[in-house]
Amino acid sequence: MAGTFTEWVRSRTDDELVTLLRVRPDLGTPSPSTLRSLAARAASRTSTERAVAHLDAGTLQVLESLLALSDGDTPVGAGAVTDALGAPGSADAVGRVLAAARDAALVWDDDGGVRPAPGLDEVLGPYPAGLGPVREDDAPTVDVGALSPAARQVLDALAWGPPVGVVPPAGSAPRAAVDQLVGDGLLQRSDARHVVLPRDVGLALRGGRTHRAPDLDPPRPDGRTVPEPTVDAEAAGAALEIVRQVAHVLVAWDDTPPVVLRAGGLGVRDLRRTARLLETDEATAATVVELAASAGLVADDGDAPASFRPTTRADGWEEADDADRWATLAEAWRRSRRTAWQVGTRDERGTVRAPLSADLQRPWVPRLRQQVLEVLDAQPGVALGVDDVLAVLRWRSPRAVPPEAAVAGLLREAAMLGVTGAGVLSTPGRAVREPGDDAPATDLGTVMRSVFPEEVHEFLLQGDLTGIVPGRPSPDLARLIDQSAEVESRGAATTVRFTTGSVTRALDHGRSGEDLLAEIAQRSAVPVPQPLEYLVKDTARRHEALRVGSAQSYVRAADPAMLAGLAEDPRLSALGLVRLAPTVLAASVPAAELHEVLRDRGLLSALEGPDGRPLGRVRRPDRLDRDAWSRRRGTGAVRGVTDAARRELVDRMRGKSTGRGAGTPSDGAGQDLPPATGGAPPGPGGAVGPGAVVGEPVREPGDVQAELSEALRDGRSVWVELVGASGGLERRELRPMRLEGGRLRALDAVREAELTIAVHRIASVQPTD
Repeated sequence: MAGTFTEWVRSRTDDELVTLLRVRPDLGTPSPSTLRSLAARAASRTSTERAVAHLDAGTLQVLESLLALSDGDTPVGAGAVTDALGAPGSADAVGRVLAAARDAALVWDDDGGVRPAPGLDEVLGPYPAGLGPVREDDAPTVDVGALSPAARQVLDALAWGPPVGVVPPAGSAPRAAVDQLVGDGLLQRSDARHVVLPRDVGLALRGGRTHRAPDLDPPRPDGRTVPEPTVDAEAAGAALEIVRQVAHVLVAWDDTPPVVLRAGGLGVRDLRRTARLLETDEATAATVVELAASAGLVADDGDAPASFRPTTRADGWEEADDADRWATLAEAWRRSRRTAWQVGTRDERGTVRAPLSADLQRPWVPRLRQQVLEVLDAQPGVALGVDDVLAVLRWRSPRAVPPEAAVAGLLREAAMLGVTGAGVLSTPGRAVREPGDDAPATDLGTVMRSVFPEEVHEFLLQGDLTGIVPGRPSPDLARLIDQSAEVESRGAATTVRFTTGSVTRALDHGRSGEDLLAEIAQRSAVPVPQPLEYLVKDTARRHEALRVGSAQSYVRAADPAMLAGLAEDPRLSALGLVRLAPTVLAASVPAAELHEVLRDRGLLSALEGPDGRPLGRVRRPDRLDRDAWSRRRGTGAVRGVTDAARRELVDRMRGKSTGRGAGTPSDGAGQDLPPATGGAPPGPGGAVGPGAVVGEPVREPGDVQAELSEALRDGRSVWVELVGASGGLERRELRPMRLEGGRLRALDAVREAELTIAVHRIASVQPTD
């Protein structure tokens, strides 16, 4: 067997080293030059903290027991760990945990047993499993029966940890008992005011156990059982509702775009107005608009002043059926990093967080979302609440427990979206989970379509200006209802009412009274009642009596002959020319554009102001590219490193030639990875210069914190990608100077300035060398 941890790492096979690099990817960034360097990096505190951060409670118990039994220098068998945990029937589970820890180089084999890796004791703390330090002198035998009741009470208080106690006041009975225990060697003084229970004494008091009870299996909370048809029916109803709400937002914001706040985001008044439109609370309205923005259906138009408008992507979304509309929203939610549940809370500066603001971006959200869905999927058919999900997540990563508000917010979003129904993961919700490496992606629209109720294409009109839709309306029927009627109630059947205001709304969309009556008759299972016919005709007559239009510019001439034929010319149809008088034409384009088109046709025209006085030449403004609204700023996709690349890295560490010239490893897809030593940081375009060392950027909050801590300790610079004031990502080379309280103080050498950044605004960190 290997005598040291480094020798053990060097004795690993190629397959075992590839597995190590897969489970601990930070060990390969930047590429270690030798296996000795790999072993040193694996034993470093920063890398070990990353490896331990997401271990479950059962794995932590096994590692704590191993640390407690090994005394830092003794190999321990798997059977001894099983006995110490008090889990005689869990030998296989302990063996699997130790095997996984061995793959991650958290433990290593020596003399027929297992030892903890160097640095593991620092990360897990000085008192593993709540046991005190190892005594260097010979340990006296612990005879519990010979102890006084006061001494036994002191030992029982320290037995299950923490093993450190405060010395009682002099002259008291507890103080006498503590002095007796110190004299007998059963307690040790750590300083003048504290005593500590030695490890062997603690184990003796526990009966050789390291933990009160083994916790090797995840908890399975009790919950009510819900039949799958009920779950899917609830999910389908929620999916139809969220699609309807997003569609209403698109229509409303197309007519009256809300203004973007100076600091970014949606204002309180516009949020309240949207909530009234959707007939819901502000928290739900905030989730709806965040979902629409994540799907690229609304965006900041970039005008001055800026406003939120529907994008060109929304045009196609509105034409799709309900299932495909839902699939677009669900796919956006699956990848979204937005924290809509934080709307209305205050940041560290005391500013209220607004919907659609940059401050709601968090890189850890997709990972937590998948963890929540995994918990629900592990107990199909069982309704789980926030506390139930949190209990499982606490077991899965007790050293990185997510905030309760985040879990509650994600569960609420899942219910709104139909990913869950009645608290249970639905059939479409299982498809929303990220597919595995070998599983193809599922067509979300097809899955949701399978649980949707059948469409109905007609409604039943009644004589009191109401109608009943006996099921899920088809897209055409839903569009007719949205434009011309008010919804009074929803459920298995929808009740609608026609009013003067709703009919006016339909006429405002360009319909005539005859067209509206014809479509209502086509969609009605019975003849149109006379009261509804009278309502539509009377409203249309009054609607057409007075007309209001809009024009951006006009052209007038002294002689009507100069304007002859312009309004009728098909080549000028894009100008929207309308004849208002023999000598006046109105146009739907800006005055500068109209002026240039007339000049191109050989008509010598002059620009004039509202007072009729001539103006100088005005530059024609650029038209807004609506396609740009759907674009999102961000980093490009980072291709995962394949096992082929890891094998080439292993060969380089062993000193073998890869046959690719200059010792450059490949990612297995024809792309060269950065060499192991040398040079300059990436250029502005992301290109890597000769000999550059560019590691994969870290994005998980724990990894970002660890990378910054390591850079601070080593006094080196890192590339930091952070969310700027405008919401875009900025890339800077910074040298960390202080990191505490969730804030980083760093030196920007390029700008010759110091800056302080909230760590949650950092999207990624990448070493410069």
